[in-house]
Amino acid sequence: MSDSLVIIPTYNERENIEKIIQAVIHLEKEFDILIIDDGSPDGTAQIVKNLQSTLPNRLFLVEREGKLGLGTAYIKGFHWALDHNYTYVFEMDADFSHNPADLVRLYQACKEGGAELAIGSRYVTGVNVVNWPMGRVIMSYYASKYVRTITGMPFRDATAGFVCYHRKVLETIDMDHIKFRGYAFQIEMKFAAWKYGFKIVEVPIIFTDRSEGASKMNRGIFKEAVFGVLEMKMKSWFRKYQR
Repeated sequence: MSDSLVIIPTYNERENIEKIIQAVIHLEKEFDILIIDDGSPDGTAQIVKNLQSTLPNRLFLVEREGKLGLGTAYIKGFHWALDHNYTYVFEMDADFSHNPADLVRLYQACKEGGAELAIGSRYVTGVNVVNWPMGRVIMSYYASKYVRTITGMPFRDATAGFVCYHRKVLETIDMDHIKFRGYAFQIEMKFAAWKYGFKIVEVPIIFTDRSEGASKMNRGIFKEAVFGVLEMKMKSWFRKYQR
């Protein structure tokens, strides 16, 4: 068993799921994979099941009924990872927007560099995004800047969904009280880790927009992030963050 688990939430990713699994499995560093599938009607989960027989004790699947949200998928995965004694727990998309090879760099930032949360950052060395419309690049960049302004977090890419957590971060954060379900979940988790004083580093990556399958981004997700950040900041004034 590896010391590292990559959690990949899925909904209708049949075009990508086998390819992303094979890409992670064949990295020089050994990573186990946990797929959290939200009842994909396109048969994503069945593809994973078919692969499990060829990847015993490396590929795992949790199936859920219906779309329950990105945040709850990751929290389910975090609890699973802790229960199965993984030390390093990764978030990654299924659509190759995150380069699987960069998992190794995030791992090294934690294992060798002493980070307790490593963020695969699109913006720490400029704007490293490929194939996004200019409007989305601008929206994402200034959303991260807005988050830094409101929260005080120094990170360039607080909305990033490509990260590595050391298990002690997940053991410390009360994950069952994480409120947000969409992409604001990423902000809330980083904010909590920062408030608890964990060592957080940004590792520069190049983010490439999906070439297959459909994006899950919508206005509701964006709205949650904008107004949720204000609420999250105000609530933080009335609580203590003690390990």
